[in-house]
Amino acid sequence: MVGRIGPPHGVHGAVVVQPFTDSPDERFAPGRTVQADGETLTVVSSRRHGSRLIVQFADLADRDAADARHGTELHVPASSRPALDDPNEFYDTDLIGLAASTVDGADLGPVRDVVHAPAGDYLVVEVGGRERLIPFVAAIVPSVDAAGGRVVVDPPEGLFDL
Repeated sequence: MVGRIGPPHGVHGAVVVQPFTDSPDERFAPGRTVQADGETLTVVSSRRHGSRLIVQFADLADRDAADARHGTELHVPASSRPALDDPNEFYDTDLIGLAASTVDGADLGPVRDVVHAPAGDYLVVEVGGRERLIPFVAAIVPSVDAAGGRVVVDPPEGLFDL
């Protein structure tokens, strides 16, 4: 997901977009496309209006059409993501679904989500039928093998006791 459509802006179909990308000006450049509810939307123009990103899609001709898309998630294929140069960086979607196990080999469960909180990032892992937050730091998650479908966790004592 690279963004979410917010409220309409004006009467000609432009919308406020909440971007979820590091490079919104590139992702929402004229001619770029995104998927929205199974449809392809083509960017006609985008601009900054204060701290907001205003996007005009070719497929949204008026305020009513724009308002009907309020809240719609905007996606791009994973294959269009830029490659990550750092082997210790991951896209959230690369982590979700990995099988988590301890350094001793005990199965914990699948990674269900990644949470980005002000204090740090967390893996949401289903452990014993309950979702647990595991700090996504090297001391606790020493190994991630996204291609192999596995993440290794070295939980400190008491992490799963709450």
